[in-house]
Amino acid sequence: MEKQIKPYDSVPSGKKEQVTTMFDNIAGGYDFLNRFLSARFDVKWRNTLTQLILSHNPEKILDVATGTADVALTLAEKSKTVSIKGVDISKNMLKYGQIKVDKKNLGNRITLNVADAENLDEADDSYDITTASFGVRNFETLKKGLAEMYRVTKPGGMIYVLEFSKPKIFPLKQGYNFYFKKILPTIGRLKSKDPKAYTYLYESVQAFPDRENFLTILQEVGFNNVQLKELTWGICHIYFGKK
Repeated sequence: MEKQIKPYDSVPSGKKEQVTTMFDNIAGGYDFLNRFLSARFDVKWRNTLTQLILSHNPEKILDVATGTADVALTLAEKSKTVSIKGVDISKNMLKYGQIKVDKKNLGNRITLNVADAENLDEADDSYDITTASFGVRNFETLKKGLAEMYRVTKPGGMIYVLEFSKPKIFPLKQGYNFYFKKILPTIGRLKSKDPKAYTYLYESVQAFPDRENFLTILQEVGFNNVQLKELTWGICHIYFGKK
C-alpha cells in the first residue's frame, strides 16, 4: 500500500488539499529557495531533462505539476517549434509562472492551466511527451497520476520524470540526510511563509519509491522500455519510458 505523507499532520484534510495549500503559501519565494537550497543544481538537472526530451523532436508536451513553469520555459527557449501545456494544482504557483512566461513573450507556445494531475482534462493520446519535475511525490495516489500521464501520451510517445532520490554513497548519504532533515527545513522556515513545507520535502523524499521501485510502477501503469539516469551521485534521477 502506498505510504501517504502529507504536509500537515494535524490537519484532517486529504493530501491533495494540503499540497495545494502548501504550494499556494510558498509560491512567492519558491524560485529563490529552489536556486539557493540546491546551489543551482536544479538548473543543471532541468537542462539535462530538457535535452533528453527535445532529442525526440516533440511537437506537443504536457508538463504536469509545472509549478512556476521552469521546465516549460526551458523547453520553449531551447526549441523554437515545440508547444507546451503546463498544468498544476496550485493557482499561486501558476500565477508566478505566467509572469515569467509573459516576460519572455512565450505565451504563444506555453499555456498554463489549473488542473489535477490525477484527473486531467485532456483527450487520450494527445501529447508526444508527458513530463513532471519534482511533482509526482506530491500526487495523492502515485499510480493514478502516472496512469493519467500514460493515457494522454501518444502511442510511441515518452514519459520523463525528474525526481529526488535517496543517495546511497558514503559519506554523501549521511551529509544529504543531515542537510535535508536539519538545514533545509530551518532555512525554509526562515524564508518561507509555510514552516512545514521544507520538512515535508524531506519526508516525502524518504517515502518516495525511487530507483528500480519507480521503474516497476511505470511498467505497471503501461510504460515499457523503462530506464533511469542518475544525476549528481544519486541525489536525483530522471526516469523515462515509452508508451
